[in-house]
Amino acid sequence: MNFEPALFYLFATILVLAGLAVITARNPIHAALFLVLAFVTAAALWLLLQAEFLAIALVLVYVGAVMVLFLFVVMMLDINLDRLREGFWRHLPLGLAVGALIVLEMGTLVWLGFEGARYPAPAAAAGYSNTKALGRVLYTDYVYPFELAAVLLLVAIIAAIALTMRRRKDTKYQNPARQIDIKREDRVRLVSMPAEKSQT
Repeated sequence: MNFEPALFYLFATILVLAGLAVITARNPIHAALFLVLAFVTAAALWLLLQAEFLAIALVLVYVGAVMVLFLFVVMMLDINLDRLREGFWRHLPLGLAVGALIVLEMGTLVWLGFEGARYPAPAAAAGYSNTKALGRVLYTDYVYPFELAAVLLLVAIIAAIALTMRRRKDTKYQNPARQIDIKREDRVRLVSMPAEKSQT
């Protein structure tokens, strides 16, 4: 028996269970950590498909950056969990319908994939790198959409900085120039007081 299908089913099972734990966990910290597990397992599936660049990008971007941001936001905000669970049962039928549709679509794709497995894909040529091929396509055929996405991300970063750094009336801030340009007489005042006699 080939070892690769066994690894695929193992990682796929972990991914499905981690996804279920994300939406059923009561603690948002635990849900975010289960989402990290789902991302790492999805990266392992990308590695099985010989898409190393996508696997590393998934780990670096989502696990290393986005999920850390999620954890910081969840841990810094005071989230009222009881208020979040109020509308759960109201949206359950719609969620089950969408979930059933997704399961039907994925089952159809898996069944068609098993039907197409009778004709295996040709093996990659020696020295072939999918990362190099992806970079060539990205920077030749899709260079303008790539640059447009980069400009949009740059505008979003500048907007976030501008919204954060604007002056507010109720914000307290320090002026380092005024702190440095200060004299001892302005901060310290020596007071001469007569010595007290001890009462014995």
